[in-house]
Amino acid sequence: MSSSKLIEALNEALAWELRAIAMYAHYSAYVSGIHRIQLSTHFNNEVTESVQHASVVRAALVKLDGVAITERDTTPILHTSEYKEMLNEAFKTESIAVKTYSKILPLVEEVGDTELYDSLEVVYFDEQRSVEELRMMLK
Repeated sequence: MSSSKLIEALNEALAWELRAIAMYAHYSAYVSGIHRIQLSTHFNNEVTESVQHASVVRAALVKLDGVAITERDTTPILHTSEYKEMLNEAFKTESIAVKTYSKILPLVEEVGDTELYDSLEVVYFDEQRSVEELRMMLK
């Protein structure tokens, strides 16, 4: 397999990470009501995590001699100040991230780069934990 398919998949993941950064920063600013203190902090932490994930993906792209995209995924970000809508949107975004990284890992395995696999597997597990945390928050 050429690395072009992997580079394309990594750029898809990067686009979603860039979208997540924008979404979580937006939600951190707009969350209101009794849950603001906790959720504003939660969303800011998610911004930090998405920045870290984007950095891992960019490093992978550079390692593979790929060109990292700079545009976020075009899926619209719902503007709302309702915390449940924000959490639902976050759940959808994190679920897509899990699917995206689950497609990437087998491609990395084909390339045979264990260091790259390990670093992206950590991101995949972070995304899975986020999905589970959001699922529990939405109960």
